[in-house]
Amino acid sequence: MVESEVKKIKKGDKMKWRWVIGAFTTILLAIALASRSTPKIPFKSGQFSKSCHCPQDKHRYSGIVEDCCCDYETVDHLNEEVLHPLLQDLVKTPFFRYFKVKLWCNCPFWPDDDDLKCQEGKPQAAVDRTLDSKAFRGWTETDNPWTYDDETDNSEMTYVNLQLNPERYTGYTGPSARRIWDAVYSENCPKYPAEELCQEEKILYKLISGLHSSISIHIASDYLLDEATNLWGHNLDLMYNRVLRYPNRVQNLYFTFLFVLRAVTKAADYLEQAEYDTGNPTEDLKTHSLMRQLLYNPKLQAACPLPFDEAKLWKGQRGPELKQKIQAQFKNISALMDCVGCEKCRLWGKLQVLGLGTALKILFSVNGEDHSHQTLELQRNEVIALINLLNRLSESIKFVHEMGAAAEKLNEGTVTSTRLNSLVQQAWASIVKT
Repeated sequence: MVESEVKKIKKGDKMKWRWVIGAFTTILLAIALASRSTPKIPFKSGQFSKSCHCPQDKHRYSGIVEDCCCDYETVDHLNEEVLHPLLQDLVKTPFFRYFKVKLWCNCPFWPDDDDLKCQEGKPQAAVDRTLDSKAFRGWTETDNPWTYDDETDNSEMTYVNLQLNPERYTGYTGPSARRIWDAVYSENCPKYPAEELCQEEKILYKLISGLHSSISIHIASDYLLDEATNLWGHNLDLMYNRVLRYPNRVQNLYFTFLFVLRAVTKAADYLEQAEYDTGNPTEDLKTHSLMRQLLYNPKLQAACPLPFDEAKLWKGQRGPELKQKIQAQFKNISALMDCVGCEKCRLWGKLQVLGLGTALKILFSVNGEDHSHQTLELQRNEVIALINLLNRLSESIKFVHEMGAAAEKLNEGTVTSTRLNSLVQQAWASIVKT
């Protein structure tokens, strides 16, 4: 009887150890698999090891960009080889470095909502107002019918050096930030089912979505990783969760880039003849030369001569009425920029919305009417906003092209780690039960 009990105990011990050894082996295998699939990314330096660059994954998006005339691979190639280097040089010139803007927060909507008051407390959200007074010769004031601000009201305008105020993380979050974007989408360019939207309405939605994606990418690419040590770097997890995990947001980014590029090339005659006068002849000649290189680059003209074809829009009896409706919606979006509660966010929001409004003005209309037989007239601030917007979009596309694969692999590693934790917990629970 005693021998029988002893044998049972020994048999039970053997079974228990088999469970332990089996669970331990499973955990080791899971760890090995996780280590193979998780990229090693040194966040703190902001630099990424060569193993994180995966050329075979760079062209996840292929074929023609929807509603455009160029494919993703061509856009990436042209941007990297031609457009991005030229735009980077252009926006650093004295002419394009300064922007005139109404910075104070005066929201025409929700004036009595205490939760949406302007939040100017964080130092990274404040605008640096350091200026070079020699750079302001030749400003011309005319209003843009697509945007809300009265550009002729100089008493309310501030000149800002954009190079001292990069678009980056500012800490602007909460109800105020969410309500701005909610209002932009729900009230001015709602996303209805595709069959309920006409082509023109789809384009307005895609332009705002593409701009939103670009802003999110700039926040992620220059993020405050550690406030205590003032450490800045890439937040790839943020970029994945806000943009990359939604393919349509990346597609809309490329669409917006090509739309704005088309506006720049269509305005080539005007932009070539414009006076880039800042009082510094050497710099002004350089600006004019760079602009010509951008407008008449043979590689761009050969590979993507017509980035977007605006001629197919506004056809039929509803054309003029629809154009005025969309112009009014975009003007409302422009007005919402006065409700942005962070000063630096307000600066870049206003600049990029003005740039988009300028592209719409060039491609479509003035006051809802065809201007094909009129001479195009742009004010200096519109030209500055247009080129800086194109540069912002160019930077976003470059960052997605270079770091998108790493961001997705990082997310895969996160998923693997979550599964590993679950597996470890299950294995440990089985050991405890035995």
